[in-house]
Amino acid sequence: MRLLLRFFGFLFTAGSILFLAGLAAVAGLFWHFSKDLPDYSQLQNYEPPVMTRVHASDGSLLAEYAKERRLYLPIQAVPKLVINAFLAAEDKNFYEHGGVDYTGMARAGLAYIQNYGSNRRPQGASTITQQVAKNFLLTNEVSFSRKIKEALLAMRIEKAYSKDKILELYLNEIYLGLGAYGIAAASLVYFDKSVNELTVAEAAYLAALPKMPASLHPVRNHARAVERRNYVIDRLQENGWITAADADKARKDPLVVTNRSSGAHTFAGEYFSEEVRRDIFERYGEKKLYEGGLSVRTTLDPKIQVMARKTMVAGLVNYDEQQGYRGPIQKLDISGDWGVPLADVKSLSDISPWRMAVVLETSPQSARIGFQPGRVLGGAISKDRETGLVSIDGVRWAKAASGPLRGKTPTSVAQVLQPGDVIYADPLYKDGHIIEGQYRLRQIPEISGAMVAMDPHTGRVLAMVGGFSFDQSQFNRATQAYRQPGSTFKPIVYSSALDNGYTGSTMMVDAPIEIDLGQGQVWRPENFSTGRYQGQVTLRNALRLSLNTVTVRLAQEIGMPLIGEYARRFGVYDELPNYLSYALGAGETTVMRMVTAYSMIDNGGRRVKPTLIDRIQDRYGHTIFKHDQRECIGCDAPEGWKNQPEPQLIDHREQVLDPMSAYQITSLMEGVVQAGTGTALRDVGKPIAGKTGTSNEAKDLWFVGFSPDLVVGLYVGYDKPRSLGRTAQAGHTAAPIARDFMKLALADKPAVPFKIPPGIRLVRVVAKTGARAGPGETSGTLLEAFKPGQAPPVYDNVVPGTDVIDGTQAGIAPDADRAIVRSGTGGLY
Repeated sequence: MRLLLRFFGFLFTAGSILFLAGLAAVAGLFWHFSKDLPDYSQLQNYEPPVMTRVHASDGSLLAEYAKERRLYLPIQAVPKLVINAFLAAEDKNFYEHGGVDYTGMARAGLAYIQNYGSNRRPQGASTITQQVAKNFLLTNEVSFSRKIKEALLAMRIEKAYSKDKILELYLNEIYLGLGAYGIAAASLVYFDKSVNELTVAEAAYLAALPKMPASLHPVRNHARAVERRNYVIDRLQENGWITAADADKARKDPLVVTNRSSGAHTFAGEYFSEEVRRDIFERYGEKKLYEGGLSVRTTLDPKIQVMARKTMVAGLVNYDEQQGYRGPIQKLDISGDWGVPLADVKSLSDISPWRMAVVLETSPQSARIGFQPGRVLGGAISKDRETGLVSIDGVRWAKAASGPLRGKTPTSVAQVLQPGDVIYADPLYKDGHIIEGQYRLRQIPEISGAMVAMDPHTGRVLAMVGGFSFDQSQFNRATQAYRQPGSTFKPIVYSSALDNGYTGSTMMVDAPIEIDLGQGQVWRPENFSTGRYQGQVTLRNALRLSLNTVTVRLAQEIGMPLIGEYARRFGVYDELPNYLSYALGAGETTVMRMVTAYSMIDNGGRRVKPTLIDRIQDRYGHTIFKHDQRECIGCDAPEGWKNQPEPQLIDHREQVLDPMSAYQITSLMEGVVQAGTGTALRDVGKPIAGKTGTSNEAKDLWFVGFSPDLVVGLYVGYDKPRSLGRTAQAGHTAAPIARDFMKLALADKPAVPFKIPPGIRLVRVVAKTGARAGPGETSGTLLEAFKPGQAPPVYDNVVPGTDVIDGTQAGIAPDADRAIVRSGTGGLY
């Protein structure tokens, strides 16, 4: 008995020693691994990388920029269904355990012993808290030491933060495949939905992804993805979080995902969004752009943008087609499945409704074409094959650009197309209707150009077209291409003259002129119509007819330094050399700069700074940038409307041109549209002022013009400048594009005349001489705008009711005056 007691005493002592030794070992291990643990308190102020989202002025999504596509979603905004799906898939006891699930650990340990030596990855037993510890604070190393650290951190995190905070961190951090981080981004990427719109099946699929997103690809591994999704649905039902009926319906739902692009989402907005991206990058740097979660509200008007894109592309294509058909993009072997080689040809993705196709067979009357097949999510070529016909009507424009048939209209489709030709085609229209199954041959134009539309009062860029196709060339010709503006610079020259005592009735000489350049060189500027001169001519007619010799003489009189100062004020050039040729637009500038300059004329001479961005907010909704810096007194009414005075906008912007001078040059440019080089714009049927510009050898064709509330500018030219033809003129090529745009943009706008500033006097003068019109003289006269003291003499000869002072006609009631001053072009013609 004593021996037995001694034996048990020995066992107890030995057990106690072993227990204490084990306890000490565990404590040592805890101390060893705890001393190097990361600081988990950083989770409290954690700011994950969040994508920057760019919106158009109407709120529609324009673009997203991110290295990790993530939208941070507070736990309060996550639907219960989505939370339950992730708990069912990852950690059903999340709200019960203290950070470590010991039952799960025992199960994982047993599996490890069973699989020891098989090179199989150990089964995980991590709770959601442990995954937060690993994802935020540790590495993905597969080792016991990492698991121990993970467990220790999980227990500490559980003591420091609420369960909801831990779950919020997890749901926003996890990678769910296809470049999506967090459930909000994944919901958009996979299903193009917000999380509160997800069905049971969709939520279950997202919940299945965290452990193996690549292995559960919805297309490449569709069967396995459905199997894992259904497993999560089973767990949801087993835990009582959905009904059996809901579970059965969810299992039957097909797994269909969208292929949502991360690029521009507003059609034709690619150049605009890229310019915004550059702007944000320059302001805040790369990290803020791709990780800062900025919300950017831009100035882009999607409707006007589509109008600008449509008219600009049509103008480029029309000019290009007049030069003839240059042949197919390339040739393909179509002996087998033509869709496979055609799918590998790079096509432009942003020129819809144009589509790439290959010619399959031809006849005199038609050619059968096969369209480029698309690719399913995952990259595989679609098995669908679509065909159509190009009829003789679809190739009539395609005159040969070279060879024996050059310039001749095709009489047979086979003269133009051959089997294996890779081409572009779009639906054929007849009498305004699509002819089903028939298509028109297209070709990518060699010529390019750019267009900008701007609000003249604020500098907000409403639309921007930087070229024919962003997919073809990301070079933005609206902001990056420096081209010669030609005669569109003349209004800046005339503005400087009008601001310094000249008027539209000032007489100048239009005659040959020679400028001694020194060293025996003589410059002889000529008008476009060489050999034809007007003699004595008013400034109005000189601008209307775009007379170069008059502009040069005017520049001589007022001096190039003064013109250079005005060019700098208007932002056309930073520094203008003192050469007279620059008065004719020989310098180089951009469409954006020219449109901005004309905006200052349009708005009465106020400086505007062009902007593509209205407002930028950080991830917390705080405004960190606002373009409109005008002070608004009374805009904030904390107690609502109580008959207080209307808010007042205080405008501190610089006056770069006298308002009366601005109206005078506007009036002169109305003459350009009504009876000069810009007559194409008369078809708009609204008050329009503007100027055409044709550079040397017609390498650049311009038009810049405006209505009272919209400015548009564009140029057309080859990227490597060369002549557009001996007979090319801006009035025949650029102005019609502006006309088509203005027709669309102003279609539902009233015909509001340009505002006449106080002090301006409208006096009827003889159009040819600028002299005051005599009594009863109406033929060949117009209303000219004068500043006080500038009107022509012989006041006694004023026809009653034709002299307008400060916008009110002398001698008649103000109401009677409105019909003259406010109709059409303000009564000028």
